[in-house]
Amino acid sequence: MKKIFHGFGLGLRKDYYSEILATQPAVDWFEIISENYFVDGGKPLYFLDAIREQYPIAMHGVSLSIGSTDPLNKHYLKNLKSLADRINPIFISDHLCWTSVGGINSHDLLPLPYNEASIKHIVERINFVQDYLGRQILLENLSSYVSFAESDMTEWDFVSDVVERADCMLLLDINNIYVSARNHHFDPLDYLKGVPAQRVMQHHLAGHSDYGDYIIDTHDAPVVDPVWQLYKVAAELFGPVSTMIERDDNMPTFSELLAELNSARTLAEPIYSQQQASVVLPVTSRYQFTSTIPSVGVQEQHYG
Repeated sequence: MKKIFHGFGLGLRKDYYSEILATQPAVDWFEIISENYFVDGGKPLYFLDAIREQYPIAMHGVSLSIGSTDPLNKHYLKNLKSLADRINPIFISDHLCWTSVGGINSHDLLPLPYNEASIKHIVERINFVQDYLGRQILLENLSSYVSFAESDMTEWDFVSDVVERADCMLLLDINNIYVSARNHHFDPLDYLKGVPAQRVMQHHLAGHSDYGDYIIDTHDAPVVDPVWQLYKVAAELFGPVSTMIERDDNMPTFSELLAELNSARTLAEPIYSQQQASVVLPVTSRYQFTSTIPSVGVQEQHYG
């Protein structure tokens, strides 16, 4: 099964709805925060439907809570599937984390211990979700600020085992790797080289807040030079991977955001064209993955 490269996208935020429809910018696709559209009608769905007529859409969630010990939220899954059926997204993704405990959503993306018990628990839950949705999902690596004494492997080994054993895909957030590497004092190149290339389906790029001794993933600033450098290595390692810029606070003008996206395009496209290799998914996958909608426009409050 071919791994389709959808090009370079942006997070779809309400600040830009009208401008996107009025100017039809050269963006290949947009990514929504799934939960913002779990509604029966109103402006969010109106604009989503209108933009969906012009661009492919990816769905990115923040409340699946795949790592929680709470039962999977069937109402949430029903909403997720209903939205997916409505817009036929190119991707459905969430985070390799937990957000709920005792039925209460913390609205935070909380890390897990990296061990076999966590892997078995999460893989079983991913299998249920993918069977329910009838397609593969993508899971994103976190930015983290604490570690667990119970962890007995590296984060990249943990992530790799989860996605391989669950037959899901990886949304590799380059900024999150940089943030966690700084906070936990590991080499981010080890992370990039330690995950299975055939599972890397999407990249996120974002900004963060640097406090010297630690940094926090805030999505409120432009991508910094060390993250661009990591992204260049990722392009060399993984080949063509659909990439987007995330911004959730301190919102710039749309033209500034588009310029940042074009920086990603300018950096990655020469590398991709030199590689001239097709990337394939594992042929054993049980799930429908690709949308029937072609990529378009390739001319030339939540954090995720």
